[in-house]
Amino acid sequence: MSDLFLGVIAAAVVVMAAIQVGAIVYMAQLARRVDQLTTKIEQEVSPLLANLTEVGQTAGRAAALALAQVERFDRLFADLSVRLQETMTMVQNAVVAPVREGAALIVAIKTVLAALRGLGPARRPGERVEDEDALFIG
Repeated sequence: MSDLFLGVIAAAVVVMAAIQVGAIVYMAQLARRVDQLTTKIEQEVSPLLANLTEVGQTAGRAAALALAQVERFDRLFADLSVRLQETMTMVQNAVVAPVREGAALIVAIKTVLAALRGLGPARRPGERVEDEDALFIG
């Protein structure tokens, strides 16, 4: 009977060894497949990361160009504003001031002529002289 038990134990050890060898072979195959999968993922993700990096760099360049254009427009607008202000000042000095002086001169001449007309005895026909007594109420 002990031979029978020894035979059962030996058969059990052989079965366990076969299972362990099968598990080791399966694990080796699984490790090889995981390694292949990892390599494949790295190969596929690497270009994607390179493309993302390139897109990021392109976006950075586009943002820098847009900023440069905005700064250029700002300088252009500031220069235009300064030149417009200078032009308006020049127009005012060249046109408006002489016109004012001319208008003042014309008013002065009219005043002098009116004063000269008022001194002489001659009056226009139909011109009425108002009497101050007519305004008196009493």
